[in-house]
Amino acid sequence: MASVIFEIKHYQVSWRQLERRDIGGAQVLIRGLVRCTGVEPQTKVEYTLDVLFLAPESPFPPPSFNPAERKGAMYLPIADFGAFVEILRNEKPIFGHLYDDRPDWVSVTTNKEPVGSGETGE
Repeated sequence: MASVIFEIKHYQVSWRQLERRDIGGAQVLIRGLVRCTGVEPQTKVEYTLDVLFLAPESPFPPPSFNPAERKGAMYLPIADFGAFVEILRNEKPIFGHLYDDRPDWVSVTTNKEPVGSGETGE
């Protein structure tokens, strides 16, 4: 069982017209992808979390994490694409959480902030 929390340092946005991909026995319909990369603070090892944004009619596979490849994946509706990228652009620090024993916990989080703090402009 492996779990990793890493700070996301970079992201890459890719739009798809409609990519069909077999994942876990289901054919998903990918409209967008955000690849988040960063390092685990203690080990300085790089990890990747692919957040795939799926068409409304697509099946949604469960999140996953492959510790050997240091890569995770989670799946969200394409309607959430803008809000997700906005968080990456405007918040700091941001963390990726990867769990092979609890894939439903794979997530992206911000740090705790005071209410009404606004952006610091960093």
